[in-house]
Amino acid sequence: MFIVENYTMAVVLCFITMLCWGSWGNTQKLAAKSWRYELYYWDYVIGMFLFSILIGLTFGSFGAHGRPFVEDLMQCSLGCVGSVLLGGIIFNASNILLSASVSLAGMSVAFPLGVGIALVLGVIINYIGEPKGNPVLLFLGVALVVVAIICSGMASGRVSRASGEQSNSRKGIVLALCAGVLMSFFYRFVAAAMDLSDFENPASGMLTPYGALFIFSGGVLLSNFVFDTYVMRRPFVGAPVSYSEYFRGSFPTHMVGVLGGAIWCLGTACSYIAAGKAGAAISYALGQGAPMIAAIWGVFIWKEFRGADKRTDLLLTLMFILFIAGLGSIIASGNS
Repeated sequence: MFIVENYTMAVVLCFITMLCWGSWGNTQKLAAKSWRYELYYWDYVIGMFLFSILIGLTFGSFGAHGRPFVEDLMQCSLGCVGSVLLGGIIFNASNILLSASVSLAGMSVAFPLGVGIALVLGVIINYIGEPKGNPVLLFLGVALVVVAIICSGMASGRVSRASGEQSNSRKGIVLALCAGVLMSFFYRFVAAAMDLSDFENPASGMLTPYGALFIFSGGVLLSNFVFDTYVMRRPFVGAPVSYSEYFRGSFPTHMVGVLGGAIWCLGTACSYIAAGKAGAAISYALGQGAPMIAAIWGVFIWKEFRGADKRTDLLLTLMFILFIAGLGSIIASGNS
């Protein structure tokens, strides 16, 4: 299987994670023109699950190093399976809330708030679980990201007041905050089931990144029958939707959601693979730089801050600068 050999390559993979985690929301924005997010989310989850199988049978099976994907699944312990499944369930609950927030408040608001909160709490949780990297530089980077999140929230508040759409925006912000708290916990449960010290010769019963990704995606898919069914019947905004509406969707519309899930899954695979050399806290932290990528999409492509005043533009500029500085500090923490 494909294994990262050095910290530099691990950082490259973490940046791919950041790009993927910050970009999948574009597929939701595209689908939203004719498709409710509750229906889109089914395609997203299916895409995630199918891609986890594809990457397991390719990168997780080729080469002379490590334990092949199928063999890895056959030998894993029930405790490890349960831990990863729980991580998938927690992630799914948080991601449904984040998707709802995107539909209400936009990418440039939902991602910096939701994923930013997940970054702060998740780094603390993962560092406690596996203390790897310089803690001063790591948490300095996290602190800079916190200030960037505050700038994003202030900018979104100014825009929502100016547009008179405070109700939906406020609800979207609340959902993003709830999503962030939940999301901060999922990675630790997955990392606990992987032998991060040696992916080439992992301990018996523990998982490689590829086996963990497949089980994680399975947990997301299974829990979706509960979570997404509930929000279809009791949506955060709008009328309830039914499964008959989902099956009436066109093939291109379904494929947009599947693509979104595949993009997210690729980023997650890169994060899990990188965790062996970078450590769970650093790998998670760099990947959760996704809000900066999402904000770039929201500001420059989707024009979510069109017509903003100079003070709002200044806040957005500060957000980008602080995010970049924070990510730089996090990267440096792994080399110290």
